[in-house]
Amino acid sequence: MPVKLGSKLPLENEARIEIVPLIDIMFFLLASFMAVSLSMTNLKRVAVNLPTATTATTELKHNLASISVDKAGILYFEKNPVGATELTRALRERLKGNPKLHVIISGDKDSRHDCMMRALDAIRAAGIQNVSFDTRATPPSPAP
Repeated sequence: MPVKLGSKLPLENEARIEIVPLIDIMFFLLASFMAVSLSMTNLKRVAVNLPTATTATTELKHNLASISVDKAGILYFEKNPVGATELTRALRERLKGNPKLHVIISGDKDSRHDCMMRALDAIRAAGIQNVSFDTRATPPSPAP
């Protein structure tokens, strides 16, 4: 009589690890982590009505400071209202710790030109040369 080598258990009772549910769980955890981390982003800007520009690009940098000018002409540095001299002093302090500091000016489209120039003068007085104006991309026009 021949000898059978192997398990005495039937094949359908073998223990198996199903990997598809594990992959589903990992994708769910990844998506949840990404959603939570994006919601934790702290934007230090005042909400202003930005003008549009057809050549606008998105710029994301870690070493930047945000200056906002609202419709009334009030200057804001990182959401805090400041005067021009206070802005220059605060930017000089920031520049000491980060020589590659980049400043973005977000001005309301209804703000006066002299208010924007006052902000630009305060930035230049602090010794910062990397300055950008924040704009919004023009929405695409519908095809006829």
